[in-house]
Amino acid sequence: MTWLEALLLGILQGITEFLPVSSSGHIEIGKTLFGIHTGDDLLFTVVVHGATVLSTIVVFRKDIVHLFCGLFRWNYSDISYIAKILLSCVPVVIIGLFFKDTVEMFFGSGLILVGIMLLITAILLTLAQFLASGKHNIRYKDAFIIGLSQAVAVLPGLSRSGATIATGLLLGNKREEIARFSFLMVLIPIIGENILELFSGEITASSIGLVPLLTGFAAAFVSGWIACKFMLNIVKKGKLIYFAIYCAAVGTAIILFA
Repeated sequence: MTWLEALLLGILQGITEFLPVSSSGHIEIGKTLFGIHTGDDLLFTVVVHGATVLSTIVVFRKDIVHLFCGLFRWNYSDISYIAKILLSCVPVVIIGLFFKDTVEMFFGSGLILVGIMLLITAILLTLAQFLASGKHNIRYKDAFIIGLSQAVAVLPGLSRSGATIATGLLLGNKREEIARFSFLMVLIPIIGENILELFSGEITASSIGLVPLLTGFAAAFVSGWIACKFMLNIVKKGKLIYFAIYCAAVGTAIILFA
């Protein structure tokens, strides 16, 4: 992988990780359009995912510090919020531990699946745009259902942020609350997955040089930070329909021309 390919994939990963357009789907599209081949090299994936995790931590640093301080002070509200985040992670952890090989079969199955999942993302975002009520804060049952949507969104083309935010809005959660929860809940699964991959023994076989890795990390971090801030404002303003239109257009184009 060249540094330019790493730059392109890093930017694509950072932007699409937070925007409701599917990072996995766009990475597959980007690889196809630019002829980029990463093979089974896991190190680059770990690096760019680590960069987006870091950008999330930077954006929500005050919230994270507040929650940890509340945990050590035994503040009920903060403990309850952390418990909801942990509960939301249960479905995706089960998928990762017991169905990882099955999920990986969908990657590399062609762009048609990506196109179909993008259309489903468009439908979810459209429903959230017009049916969201924004009446209450996240409850425990909401957290678990949102977690189920995150688990399903491991499929390429189905946006994780789109699925979780849309599900939360359809359940009646407040826009500001679900945007914050959606980005915080992903930290544990991504960090956990990266740790497992680091100790899997497959990382040592990486053929990617230091310059492309650093380039990909920097690109994913900066673009992820910008996209995260941008997405928070978009959700608060209730402008998800634009992303629904985009997903519908790209998904249709893929199905027709892939």
